[in-house]
Amino acid sequence: MSIRRVMPDIRSEAIEESRDFYGRLGFEEVMDHGWVVTLASPSNPTAQVTFMTHDKTAPVVPDMSVEVDDVEAVYALMLERGAEIVHPLQDEEWGVRRFFVRDPNGRVVNVLTHL
Repeated sequence: MSIRRVMPDIRSEAIEESRDFYGRLGFEEVMDHGWVVTLASPSNPTAQVTFMTHDKTAPVVPDMSVEVDDVEAVYALMLERGAEIVHPLQDEEWGVRRFFVRDPNGRVVNVLTHL
């Protein structure tokens, strides 16, 4: 398994203001679904930050996202180790396969791969 990128997910009711603020730091919008916006560094596209008002299909907004090359293997490992699955493994209409798992600190991690 390999990690492709890691990014913070920030629950926000100020998405427009966040887009403007982080834009001044050099980030550019790479995704906008209305309820979720991702900004990335144009010089390092894996350096990203996401802002969400809510999660469209999950019960909580995750604290961070980790994109992996084999989400099925990570899911199986988390189940085998008894980790708390917060949102089951499933395909999402925006082109990812993902699940949420709670880390030892109580943080929710969105583990995903692009389809």
